[in-house]
Amino acid sequence: MPFWTSFLIRTYAWLILLDPDFPLFRALGLDGLVDRADLLDTPRAVYIGVAYNYLPLMVLPLYAALERIDWSFVEAAQDLGDSPLRAFRRITLPLALPGILAGSLLVFIPLTGEYIIPVLLGGNTTFYAGNLIAQQFLEARDWPLGSALAMVVIGALTILLLVYARMLGRQEQHS
Repeated sequence: MPFWTSFLIRTYAWLILLDPDFPLFRALGLDGLVDRADLLDTPRAVYIGVAYNYLPLMVLPLYAALERIDWSFVEAAQDLGDSPLRAFRRITLPLALPGILAGSLLVFIPLTGEYIIPVLLGGNTTFYAGNLIAQQFLEARDWPLGSALAMVVIGALTILLLVYARMLGRQEQHS
């Protein structure tokens, strides 16, 4: 509940910040520019809200994975003639892959059912799976279709988690 409340407050904060009547825009003399590029109720506002709210869920596992890397491997690869990009691709990326996968799952799973950000920042014009399911239940009163859509999302997440578990199992076998 505290995370959800914080999530809701942060989303409402973006609702205020992206409003063209926000006082900071007038103080900076950007009010005419903001009126032409109205961000509120657009997909861009939804992307800003999603990035802001879900970025910590990706950064934390990625940071933990990068913190565990022995950087002498990268130095050794560069000493043996690898360019920095090739050393990244051959050493850093495979060692950071568990963090990348864990962060992707931490972001993707709640994002599939995202409802608050598209409704508040997108003005209910941007459709995510959560919005579509809620619309079937609340507005269209088509409970069978809403249930079917929810089951499709759950099935897709189950398949994704099975693929993740298999990749993790293969990685542990190679270690």
